Amino acid sequence: MRVCIFTEPHRGATYDELLTAARHAEAAGFEGFFRADHYLPMHDSDGFPGPTDSWVTLGAMARETSTIRLGTLLTCATFRHPAVTAISVAQVDRMSGGRVDFGLGAGWFGKEHEAYGIPFHTPKQRFDLLEEQFAVITGLWSATAGFSYSGQHYQLKDAPGLPKPVQVPGPPVIIGGRGPKRTPELAARYADEFNLPFTPVGQSAAQYARVAEACEKHGRTKPPLVLSVGLAIACGRTEAEATRRQQKMDEASALPPEGAITGTPQQVVDAIGQYAEIGATRIYVRLRDLGDLDHLDLLAAEVLPHLP
Repeated sequence: MRVCIFTEPHRGATYDELLTAARHAEAAGFEGFFRADHYLPMHDSDGFPGPTDSWVTLGAMARETSTIRLGTLLTCATFRHPAVTAISVAQVDRMSGGRVDFGLGAGWFGKEHEAYGIPFHTPKQRFDLLEEQFAVITGLWSATAGFSYSGQHYQLKDAPGLPKPVQVPGPPVIIGGRGPKRTPELAARYADEFNLPFTPVGQSAAQYARVAEACEKHGRTKPPLVLSVGLAIACGRTEAEATRRQQKMDEASALPPEGAITGTPQQVVDAIGQYAEIGATRIYVRLRDLGDLDHLDLLAAEVLPHLP
């Protein structure tokens, strides 16, 4: 089981706080450091010191870390033109020496679009945009000559497809979500990894099965999809310590309810093992409090060595 850290800097975080956490996670032995791509908090918060932009911060961290993988869960398709995204992500991949994983999603949080004057569209329109964005971004990365594309939302003519990422044909693509139809279809066609955000084991198994059916439908056999899940974990050496961390995750939110895995290191290992049994090989542990680096140390010392 590969273990990454997932952060939510839209709740209010400075670049220095993110970098400190990323370096700490790298030193502790976590595989990756990922961040959400949002501009407003979903929880009660004063929002200070404000959000940071995903690809600006990841580009900077690419030069100030050396081994940990970096990426998004998930870049919001409505925020950026796909050609610009392709250039930005390829550049960060080069800046990191090939350590980027690229997650892309349709977007869902209407309030932040309204706040910043970004068109939000209907769910169908957002998925239409997302599908075309995958075609444009992966097409630009893999193009050997001028790349052209004619879609309903995006048109490109003889784009040079530069810069190229270090990773060939491009950074691993992550698609995630609970949608029963278009999400599995897009994963089967474009993804290297399929991720579920904070989803119970039973629902995760059902969605993994839908993705497998979509892969079979499209004749995809290789490469096999990596299956992953985001987990809210509150681990403690004592019950009081675990409860204190769990309470941080109980705030009112625009997100659906997310049951945290709360308990001792052994209880956390056992809970993660249930996801391994349904095929997950990568997990993203939410670091709710960027200053709680002791939580990273506890997980690294007493959970990671005992995972399947």
